[in-house]
Amino acid sequence: MASALRRIPFSVQILLGLVLGVALGFLARAADLTWLTSTLDTVGGLFVQLLKLAVPPLVFTAIVVSVVSLRGVANAARLAVKTLLWFAVTALIAVSIGIGLGLLTDPGRGVNLDPAGATAPKTTGSWIDFLTGIVPTNPVGAFVEGNVLQIVFLALVVGAAALLVGDPAEPFVALNRSLLSIVQKALWWVIRLAPIGTLGLIGNAVASYGWDLLAPLAKFTTAVYVGCALVLFVVYPVLLAVAGKLNPLRFFAGAWPAIELAFVSRSSVGTMPVTQRSVERLGVPREYASFAVPFGATTKMDGCAAIYPALAAIFVAQVFGVNLGVTDYLLIAFVSVVGSAATAGLTGAIVMLTLTLSTLGLPLAGAGLLLAIDPILDMIRTATNVAGQAVVPTIVAAREGTLDRAAYDSAGKRDLIEPAETGRLDPVPA
Repeated sequence: MASALRRIPFSVQILLGLVLGVALGFLARAADLTWLTSTLDTVGGLFVQLLKLAVPPLVFTAIVVSVVSLRGVANAARLAVKTLLWFAVTALIAVSIGIGLGLLTDPGRGVNLDPAGATAPKTTGSWIDFLTGIVPTNPVGAFVEGNVLQIVFLALVVGAAALLVGDPAEPFVALNRSLLSIVQKALWWVIRLAPIGTLGLIGNAVASYGWDLLAPLAKFTTAVYVGCALVLFVVYPVLLAVAGKLNPLRFFAGAWPAIELAFVSRSSVGTMPVTQRSVERLGVPREYASFAVPFGATTKMDGCAAIYPALAAIFVAQVFGVNLGVTDYLLIAFVSVVGSAATAGLTGAIVMLTLTLSTLGLPLAGAGLLLAIDPILDMIRTATNVAGQAVVPTIVAAREGTLDRAAYDSAGKRDLIEPAETGRLDPVPA
């Protein structure tokens, strides 16, 4: 049975888990099976918890090793700058689409919600969070709290120091290489459970929320999904074809398992190991992918930090009867491009939304109006985030001439959890 299941492509296994999860979720909701809902919640929660458990050591060791490996790479600084520029460009395009859809659909007009009953969420964002959230108060705290952006900062500093120290730091670098291999090996045991985790995550979402919550906010929900779909299936493919001279279908064939997992897990950080494997499978050099993907998982959020805050700000303004001007829309774009790092280490887009609302002077209680449907919106937002985190390194590598185009073209023909024929990917334990 296990060997027969292993012959099924990994992406198909996830799809089967998705379909079965939806069916079980509807069954649990229709028959009011509390025990089934609880079971689905436990299964999905444990899977995401296992993924997140591996993230801190994976990010730290991978970046330290990658930075030290840059000793022989002459264009390392240029790669970093180009990555940041592409992050900004794609975020600007995404927020423009969000603003455009907001002006076109007027998502807050005619919404029958009482704004007086809304309360501000407990978790809010500010520019102080953005500035202070990068540097940890102590290194242990960053790992305990799972703050990936702070871990990236620490790893970059330690890696750069080890690079400058040279030979005396080699035992430390060798230790990190060994730890990285061990973490990767253990992590792919967890990744094999993704179809079961998908079943639990999507099943619990359907059982807990259903679709009836969408009725009062149908226009807003539709706008968010349409905006994310435009970025995911129009903007990214055009950029891949025009800027990278790449076949977009090949990209989706290679990156789809990560996008699927992001949709059901609602966690860019939890999906990061699969995203990195997908990016490497697409032919991006491992040294560069080990930097770009973890960094993107904390700062590259076209769904949560661009499309959604733009639409939500327009929605809140309309509900509270506030007219937005050109300056306000420019502020929304600025916050989306510059402020997304303020969401680092946190789940969902509430922090980014409150940051946007406070910058515009809109009531923070407006965010409370959208909390009920946030899990449903977060699925498509996170899928868009992760797709962007894979698109940018792929485009940069293609433009730099370091992309393995043979691997890119054959990415969809190889299973995610199997070693590549070229030996680029680590073998997966039997």
